[in-house]
Amino acid sequence: MIQKKRGGVFRELWINKFLYLLALPAIVYTFLFGYITLPYIVIAFERFNFRTGIFSPFVGLKNFEFFFSSTWAFTVTRNTVVLNFLFTIASSVSAIFLAIIINEASAKRFVKVTQSFMLFPFFISWVIISYMVQGLLDTQNGLINRMIISFGGEAIGFYSTPRLWYGILMILTIWKGAGYSSIIYLAAITGIDEQIYEAAYIDGATRWGRIRYITLPLLFPTVVLMTLMSLGRIFSGDFGMFYALIRDNGQLMPVTEIIDTYVFRTFRITGDPSVSMAIGLYQSVVGFILVCGSNWLTRRFYPEGALF
Repeated sequence: MIQKKRGGVFRELWINKFLYLLALPAIVYTFLFGYITLPYIVIAFERFNFRTGIFSPFVGLKNFEFFFSSTWAFTVTRNTVVLNFLFTIASSVSAIFLAIIINEASAKRFVKVTQSFMLFPFFISWVIISYMVQGLLDTQNGLINRMIISFGGEAIGFYSTPRLWYGILMILTIWKGAGYSSIIYLAAITGIDEQIYEAAYIDGATRWGRIRYITLPLLFPTVVLMTLMSLGRIFSGDFGMFYALIRDNGQLMPVTEIIDTYVFRTFRITGDPSVSMAIGLYQSVVGFILVCGSNWLTRRFYPEGALF
């Protein structure tokens, strides 16, 4: 009979004290900005006054009414969901593709160099990327337009043509994040038992056959898990990305304005944190519902891939 070790939480903390010490800054940050600030949610239902703080006059759903009665409510919601959905699909497919290619490559030096180059864009600030994009897409001096003009074509007004930005933003998202995301899928692939591949090889399976019938099916639980985590953020866009690239370009806002940038612009223009908090609360509640709903569907149809 196996005896349970005594000590519980304190024993666990003592045994893994150095690991918890490394995690301490993240724990403190999450506690301060994720839990201590929770009482301030009440601001969404108040007419906030900086003197009285969270004890400001209660106004009910007036702040939500201000948002949902505006013409931007549907636009920013649609943009946030559609763009994040496209980003999730594009990033997942490209990351899986890269992970499989790296796993199949036999030249180890090539793999190391390739991984380094793939990871580098992830650590570049969106501010720097915005200037790089401007250098490529600028109507007057952009590299792409200069090439088009040199071949006798007409310059394209990228910063005044909203329909082009779905593709531009997807390309930038893949370029910046696919290499980093591929690490997770590559780790999952390297964890697959080599004997399965050897048995398939002996049975005459080609390289594509091994990828199709072994790698992809065994990688599927990781794909589902990562997709669920992405769905949890589908109602929360990358503020740094959109604000750095689009700035205050009103011509592009109908397709690029997301909830995060709209909250910032609303607070900057009105100076009222109550409305911004109401929009942020709406964003959080819908995101929570999407996570729980997606996990429920996953648990029902594919239990192995559920988060909880």
